[in-house]
Amino acid sequence: MEIPPKSPDGSEKSPQTKELLTSHTASTLCTSSRSESVWTTAPRSKWEIYHKPVIVVSVGAAVFLFGIVITSLSCLQTKNKKVYKMCGPAFLSLGLMLLVCGLVWIPIIRKKQKQRQKSQFLQSLKSFFFNR
Repeated sequence: MEIPPKSPDGSEKSPQTKELLTSHTASTLCTSSRSESVWTTAPRSKWEIYHKPVIVVSVGAAVFLFGIVITSLSCLQTKNKKVYKMCGPAFLSLGLMLLVCGLVWIPIIRKKQKQRQKSQFLQSLKSFFFNR
């Protein structure tokens, strides 16, 4: 009869216990993987898909308009004119950058959604033909 090796802390664990621990860890990693969630998730609403770029576009438009107001104040007021002349273009450029990033992000998401639909269709076809 073979005696299983003792662990450094003095507790004895059987090989079956070690096997259960590793298999439990592996199954936990597989269920939490990102690639599996792509196939098992329910369809998402349009707001869940596009909420981030819509928020970026909204914030960018607000900052851009604020930059327009600040820049126009530099033309109208003589008090604090240097501050308005420095801050106005900064807000204009920051707002424009956010606005453009959000507007470019939307077509990228649309393209990814189309690719995901195609890959789901191809995966279902593959499983249909190869699982017979």
